[in-house]
Amino acid sequence: MNNKKIIEEIKKRIPVPEDNAFYNLTLTQKFYILILIFFFIYLIYDHLKNGSFYIFYLISFIYLVICLHKFFLIIAGIVKSSKIKISEYEILSNHSWPLYTILLPVYKEKEIFSQLFNAVEHLDYPKEKLEVILLVEEDDEQMEEILKEKELPAWWKIIFVPDFPPKTKGKALNYGLLKAKGDFLVIYDAEDIPEPDQLKKAVIGFRKVEKNVICLQAKLNYYNPYQNILTEWFTAEYTSWFDLYLPGIDTIRAPIPLGGTSNHFRTEILRKLNGWDPFNVTEDCDLGIRIFKEGYRTRVLDAITWEEANSKVGNWIKQRSRWVKGYIQTYFVNMRKPFQLIKRIGFINFLHFNIIVGGNFFTLCFNPIAWILLIFWLFSSYKLFFPNKFFLIVTPVLLFGNLIFVFINAIAVFKRKWYRLIIPSLLSPFYWLLMSAGAWKGLFQYFRKPHFWEKTTHALFFGNKKIS
Repeated sequence: MNNKKIIEEIKKRIPVPEDNAFYNLTLTQKFYILILIFFFIYLIYDHLKNGSFYIFYLISFIYLVICLHKFFLIIAGIVKSSKIKISEYEILSNHSWPLYTILLPVYKEKEIFSQLFNAVEHLDYPKEKLEVILLVEEDDEQMEEILKEKELPAWWKIIFVPDFPPKTKGKALNYGLLKAKGDFLVIYDAEDIPEPDQLKKAVIGFRKVEKNVICLQAKLNYYNPYQNILTEWFTAEYTSWFDLYLPGIDTIRAPIPLGGTSNHFRTEILRKLNGWDPFNVTEDCDLGIRIFKEGYRTRVLDAITWEEANSKVGNWIKQRSRWVKGYIQTYFVNMRKPFQLIKRIGFINFLHFNIIVGGNFFTLCFNPIAWILLIFWLFSSYKLFFPNKFFLIVTPVLLFGNLIFVFINAIAVFKRKWYRLIIPSLLSPFYWLLMSAGAWKGLFQYFRKPHFWEKTTHALFFGNKKIS
């Protein structure tokens, strides 16, 4: 069966957005990437032969712009945060609650299912207004065994997702979207513990915002930040992302890449958008950009969901490589027709998209190369290829960019009064080595196994699920 027939067969079974990641790169994109590669090879050749520094000027400029852009967004998020805050009084004053669908995609999560069940059951929302859809893969024998022994409440439904390609979270969610009846819909992952009043906050939040706001992104953070140095770094990163970076993007009304969970939607509009891209392994980022491209908006909701931070390096790299691969997919899907994209979202937001999504994987991939070049220069006996001018161009930009990221992480944990995480935040350049390893793995997988969903293991932490 050829590719066109494959995708048509999949479209008969689940919603699939028109712009999707089924194909990697168009011929036009391959042509321009080839030109770009030859251009960089020429600049390197020109440096080695003629001593020019254009290659370093160019890369350093791009890197600096990305770092300053992120710093600007962080400051915007701090100075003029537009997060939607819901008071206790507003919740208590409301007595009308719509039907709410919760989608729970699970795959081989037997160790953590009881935690998920308890977290959902502790949500403070009228049970007669809840529709909880448990999405279980057809070949998941572990979950089937658990569910045979578990008596679920009447508001829970089990839907078995047929085993057809691609095997991704996006496909499972789209299958669940077909069955959802709620006016609003939210996704929670297997390890999630949302605040009990999150659904009520989302309902009131939707009533307070403009009608074109179709998604509210709750903030995510971790309940095991102090398990080891990796979880400390990961928590500092997540805190800066959800507490400062996304609110900053929200403040300037730019396209927001969604987090993978705790996205609250107006179900009717989500259906019109054909849900998630089942071929994109970071389906949340893709959907966030598509929401903006279609003229709708995402806002940040001041409510939190606690998750489990990956505490094992190998497991963490699997997760990070998938995220980066999905960002690359999202970038190239939306850049298939760049002039059309500019027309739809405007030139300024086009630049924001390139820096937020494209810049994300560029900095992660570039960082280790820059440090290797710098170390090579420092220890080179003759400094034939990297004279003093290299040091003057690359070093200040590299150090300044890395200092910005350290500063952002430290500010984020300080703002939450998690003072124990300040020192790990200052040591986060070591963490970026891991981030870069995950990024390069994701880049290679983009070309070799673009739709492969690398499963990460949960339930590696069994301590108290509350932090202080």
